[in-house]
Amino acid sequence: MRRKYERKVPTKGYNDKVRINYDRRQPTFDYLKYLRIVRYWAKRTHGVGLADLEMILFLYSERLFKRSDFNDYEEIFSWDVSRFNKLLRDGWISVWRKSKGSEVALYEVSYKGKRLIVSVYKKLSGEEPISESPRYNPIFKKSSPYTDKIYRRAIKRMNKATEPQRHPSQE
Repeated sequence: MRRKYERKVPTKGYNDKVRINYDRRQPTFDYLKYLRIVRYWAKRTHGVGLADLEMILFLYSERLFKRSDFNDYEEIFSWDVSRFNKLLRDGWISVWRKSKGSEVALYEVSYKGKRLIVSVYKKLSGEEPISESPRYNPIFKKSSPYTDKIYRRAIKRMNKATEPQRHPSQE
């Protein structure tokens, strides 16, 4: 085997251009790129864990649902007996119709839950930045733990990367 300085064809260096593969298609939808950051933001600002957030996302698309619909989807989550009552108590879901006679009670995602879901969707699509003000976002408070400081940098990078989607250039 030849030594590096004896090679006939020089190898690609750090600054050498690498051929771009033009056959590769850019993804048209890249919403979930910042899912972890948005999920952490929802957890810290609204006190919603991953399982609760996923349940609210599912129920949001269901519109009206029965307790049995909730239980059917809850089977794939970790075991939590009080999840339904906790979401109801905390105001994430509300009673749409109380049970009467043979009619079962119907529930819906509350206004509070709908606002959270819409905000999560807007943040994932880049339409809305995550607030960097400590007044609105506890992650940016000075007394926050180390994990928040790591996520703080990630939020700033995310807001900077999604800014062109919020403010398209006027051409």
